[in-house]
Amino acid sequence: MGREQVPSLEEFVDGVDKRNPGQPEFIQAVKEVAASVLDHVRDNLKYHDHQILERMAEPDRVVSFRVCWQDDAGHVRVNRGYRIQNNNAIGPYKGGIRFHPSVNQGILKFLAFEQTFKNALTGLPMGGGKGGSNFNPKGKSDNEIMRFCQSFMTELYRHVGEDVDVPAGDIGVGGREIGYMFGQYKRITNRYVGVLTGKGLEYGGSPIRTEATGYGAVYFMQDMLKHVGKTPDGHIAIVSGSGNVAQHAVEKLLHLGAKPVTLSDSDGFIYDKDGITQEKLEFVKELKNKRRGRIEEYATKFGAQYHGNAARPWVIPGTLAFPCATQNEVSADDAKTMIANGVLAVAEGANMPTELDAVHLFQEARVMFAPGKAANAGGVGVSGLEMSQNSARITWKEEELQKLLRDIMGNIHDRCVRYGGVAGSGDKYVDYVKGANIGGFVKVADAMIAQGVV
Repeated sequence: MGREQVPSLEEFVDGVDKRNPGQPEFIQAVKEVAASVLDHVRDNLKYHDHQILERMAEPDRVVSFRVCWQDDAGHVRVNRGYRIQNNNAIGPYKGGIRFHPSVNQGILKFLAFEQTFKNALTGLPMGGGKGGSNFNPKGKSDNEIMRFCQSFMTELYRHVGEDVDVPAGDIGVGGREIGYMFGQYKRITNRYVGVLTGKGLEYGGSPIRTEATGYGAVYFMQDMLKHVGKTPDGHIAIVSGSGNVAQHAVEKLLHLGAKPVTLSDSDGFIYDKDGITQEKLEFVKELKNKRRGRIEEYATKFGAQYHGNAARPWVIPGTLAFPCATQNEVSADDAKTMIANGVLAVAEGANMPTELDAVHLFQEARVMFAPGKAANAGGVGVSGLEMSQNSARITWKEEELQKLLRDIMGNIHDRCVRYGGVAGSGDKYVDYVKGANIGGFVKVADAMIAQGVV
């Protein structure tokens, strides 16, 4: 077969779209990867001969199930649960569980597809998967959440296992939810194994798992800046979100001398021109992790500006940007504003938070742009290390894990530079999107070829 038989980007995406109607997030994710990878496929026709990209864009398995539970008033509620097992060529399926009203099959397929490449970039033996439910944990009592999690796991347990599929947390699923699901898995199977990650330290969890995604995103930013002879010290950082990832991105930015000035939630964002200090961050952790309050309270307590009506923080000038909330939160107009305000680099703490047109604008402006599959891989990296600790029935010290996380992020950066370097670029510009996509693709693709047509 020749290069001319490899489909164009439009032909490939059109075929995926026809097979997956009404799933725009999934199509967006596939298109972004295909745009980087198809030229590499034309130069390495074995990948076309084996239809690797086509196979990657078709999940191994899509599981959908009913979740019935009873609220505190005794009413029966019905939700829908999912597990998408996208690809296990390099290891057991691995990816989070999300509880949020927006969850549907298309969003989870996009997340599982992205997870396949992200997990490959870590260098650890993990395939890609994702799951969740349209259940909304907000406003629910602990007992209601426990009953829902137990019902969810009563079906999910059939499809997961320490050597099959190892879920973790995601939006709406933290340590509390993981604990309830782990307890139900143990009750049903009578087995005490590492079937979930993100567990409490008391029963097999790993130190620094909570910090890993936010810290990792900042480490990747640090490596991008180092590549062009800069450091984060003294830079103004714009951060979206106020959950686990955003909190620890702010914390690591403070460690490295940067000045984070924004946080957000679904109601709006705060702008603290004096900077978010460690003391203020501790208030945010208590507000969001324990009281589950709204970020507006920060503005009231510390005299910061508050912008409501679901406003996003990208209008605030800053040189470093960290979208850490949810998908498609940075539009093309946001990107234009950020570029005009002098942004130097963007590291995605969330999964696909930047719309494709916005990514292209950042690249055209020579803004260093790190996609989520690279920049936020620290979380799943430490989840993989938790799997290893569970298998060996040991727990490594925090210092060891901090070093391993730093090494994982450094290796991902190096892999992105290897595959994303722009020839003849006098300013050392790297196309990190291309580098991450090809770097993850090659690892999975070579394993798929070695294992035959399965």
